[in-house]
Amino acid sequence: MSFTSDRSSMLSISQRIADELSVRESQVASAVKLLDEGSTVPFIARYRKEATGGLDDTQLRTLEERLGYLRELEDRRAAILSSVQEQGKLTPELELQIKQADTKTRLEDLYLPYKPKRRTKAQIAREAGLEPLADLLLADPAKVPEAEAAAFVSAEKEVADVKAALDGARHILVERFGEDAELVGRLRATMADKGVVTSKVIEEKRAEGAKFSDYFEFDEPWAKLPSHRALALFRGRAQGVLDIRLDLPLEEGQPHPAERTIAAHTGIRDQGRPADKWLSDVVRWTWKLKIGPHVETDLMSDLRDRAEDEAIRVFARNLHDLLLAAPAGPRTTIGLDPGIRTGVKVAVVDATGKLVDTTTIYPHQPRNDWDGSIAVIAALAVRHKAELISIGNGTASRETDKLVADLFKRHPELKLTKLVVSEAGASVYSASETAAAEFPTLDVSLRGAVSIARRLQDPLAELVKIEPKSIGVGQYQHDVSAGKLARSLEAVVEDCVNAVGVDLNTASIPLLTRVSGLNETIARNIVEFRDKNGAFRSRKQLLEVPRLGPKTFEQAAGFLRIREGENPLDTSAVHPEAYPLVERILKKTGKDLGSVIGDARFLRGLSAEDFTDERFGVPTVEDILKELEKPGRDPRPEFKTAEFKEGVEELKDLQPGMVLEGVVTNVTAFGAFVDVGVHQDGLVHISQLSTSFVKDPHTVVKAGDIVKVKVLEVDIPRKRIGLTMRLTDAAPRPEKAQGPRGERPRDDRPRDGRPQDGRRNGPPAGKPAAKPNPAPARAPEPINNAFAEAFARAQAGKKR
Repeated sequence: MSFTSDRSSMLSISQRIADELSVRESQVASAVKLLDEGSTVPFIARYRKEATGGLDDTQLRTLEERLGYLRELEDRRAAILSSVQEQGKLTPELELQIKQADTKTRLEDLYLPYKPKRRTKAQIAREAGLEPLADLLLADPAKVPEAEAAAFVSAEKEVADVKAALDGARHILVERFGEDAELVGRLRATMADKGVVTSKVIEEKRAEGAKFSDYFEFDEPWAKLPSHRALALFRGRAQGVLDIRLDLPLEEGQPHPAERTIAAHTGIRDQGRPADKWLSDVVRWTWKLKIGPHVETDLMSDLRDRAEDEAIRVFARNLHDLLLAAPAGPRTTIGLDPGIRTGVKVAVVDATGKLVDTTTIYPHQPRNDWDGSIAVIAALAVRHKAELISIGNGTASRETDKLVADLFKRHPELKLTKLVVSEAGASVYSASETAAAEFPTLDVSLRGAVSIARRLQDPLAELVKIEPKSIGVGQYQHDVSAGKLARSLEAVVEDCVNAVGVDLNTASIPLLTRVSGLNETIARNIVEFRDKNGAFRSRKQLLEVPRLGPKTFEQAAGFLRIREGENPLDTSAVHPEAYPLVERILKKTGKDLGSVIGDARFLRGLSAEDFTDERFGVPTVEDILKELEKPGRDPRPEFKTAEFKEGVEELKDLQPGMVLEGVVTNVTAFGAFVDVGVHQDGLVHISQLSTSFVKDPHTVVKAGDIVKVKVLEVDIPRKRIGLTMRLTDAAPRPEKAQGPRGERPRDDRPRDGRPQDGRRNGPPAGKPAAKPNPAPARAPEPINNAFAEAFARAQAGKKR
């Protein structure tokens, strides 16, 4: 962990970012210029590849984040230089150190001695004239402290006796050592490298804090502590259950390692001289009262930031996968929002997502109108020519799924397809201003059924109406910075919407708001213009929308699609600014647009270099040729459905060894949760995702994937299911698995699902796989689930 870097700190911001991204400075400089001019990341990534050298949206998001940090760093640097200069204490050496500081932490270390502060004990001691005593004892430990201190006793200066004089001198040295930037930086680096985080239970909280039992006696190196465990520790501390400490490992019979470092740095050695013991106390005080607490606070704050960043990355990646899940497409869909006593809410939406019918059926207790409910759904399917049935996965989901299965048996002629989808966020949408504006007269409970139907047709278009954090695919989302989480998730939604593109003539205001360059006001103006003037016939009409000027048009036009408009290119991702380039290609090849679109063989035979000019380079021409092959192609995967096993509807129906099909609902740092249709997601621990080593679960599965899993163990009282995707492994034994330490024995995966020391999580090369662990791993706190609200309900009270 380095706190100074002469080279990097003296470089320009663009060069520093370029080094971090391993790209050219010119690429970064161009991207920064575009961002400063108001261009969005999706626009730059898609339409300014020549300028940035092809930086993608991920690189640009990192660049944007680092740009903000480094600009803040430069602002703080300027403020510190000004402050120290005003104090008349800015030496050439200090100025160089401040200019070379490459992190905010290093800057603050350097500024600490000059930072305005309240009168300290050290300052009071200096005012009493005790600094010469401190300097004397430090320089010559052969002096007798008490004898030297006697000369500084003064009633006038409020130094009552020898002890008061020595205490004052000690305070001076403690503050001096504690504000030595080099010493503080060295100790921080040592603590970051070798420090250990420990936690102990606060005894009176032992019973009520049982969910944190994994951390009642816990220790792990600071540098290796993963996100989910760090956040669990912080939650335990916040709830008053855990006492957390960070310190260096102690050697028996030896002084504290940090105290040895302080002594060596300040030239203090215990050689039996009269002042040596007094100076040793100064060293101990420096660590215990000054540097130790300061460094511990800094590093625990860094740990939280690191854990939050990782948790947010997990959430963002899961959200990305969920938003880009396969759409069922424009097919009339019946949405069922299951309920027992309150009935099953039914909503029918046509192929465009427009609500055409609603009702409520009561197939479950207490009415048990099974046959009548089937008749109602069948009638709706016939009347509206429905093709899909979307079933929410909340309470009574499996019972309702069984109802629909019975419908299929009785009415095979309807040729319907059913799918259980996530209800996550549906209730949030139902009570939102967006839903109220869309359906002002519709009962709130029925709005949820509409959302359930639409999210099967197009998950992206429907989920953008919900605040991202309410979609619930995060890991410890309630323990991270709300602002940081919101910024990250908003960026994910923006990137996903613009990657897919938006139908200008059907998009809702929330969906349009996410388009590059647009905001809620302009999105609302677009919809009002559309309602008043009819469907847009060309992208050029956007310039007639109030408050949508040339800059906004530039940023947004390429991401807005017009089906069956005046210009076939308006259906594509080709930007209007490049239409002249397409015309030049057509003219040069002697073709017309109608014959070129979709002609892959012809288009792939063209050389991009033949059509470049001073404005459009090879990357843009290549993108255009690919787009002409399949204009407006959807990057999302093909729609597929998972088939839950007949007769497996509750936890008690599961048996070890069963092979089931399920849907990945959430991916965390330690594995993936899978919905197998029993109202409770099972966990596939990271070690069970593959027969080969897996470092990151996201490289194997993502939210929405349909996978086959084998049941390892079912713990009904604790509502836990252990699953494996290593289907060829031997069936689990009823007793606890045993094995050598390196092959995932039981203690290698305690309840929070963690390998305790970073050991490999697949079978060693050349060795057979270890027996599956029957104990399902889990985090000691709930993981917000993408599709299974039942999971959250089962953990009620633990989340907040």
